[in-house]
Amino acid sequence: MDVLFSLDPLSITVGIGIGAILSILLAGGNGSGQINPSIMKSDPKVVNICSLKDIEDSVLKSDKGVVAYCRCWRSKTFPYCDGSHVKHNKSTGDNTGPLVIKT
Repeated sequence: MDVLFSLDPLSITVGIGIGAILSILLAGGNGSGQINPSIMKSDPKVVNICSLKDIEDSVLKSDKGVVAYCRCWRSKTFPYCDGSHVKHNKSTGDNTGPLVIKT
């Protein structure tokens, strides 16, 4: 099977890291200082581990060759984006969007 694209681990790591830092710095928040309003709140720390193979498989299986990961912490399908950032952005004046990986 031919691979349609190559995922550079450093670029993905940097992109996710920058997204996380920006979401922390720019979060409208709820006044409590918390960024995450409801995702896995019973866990002491939310960690999602995705191997490069899992990401590649997700992209290749998607209808459009694109997978979007949530960065606003409001998605009902977290860690995948469900568009919840649109409502968040309108109510807070934020400009958060998903991390999009495509072929």
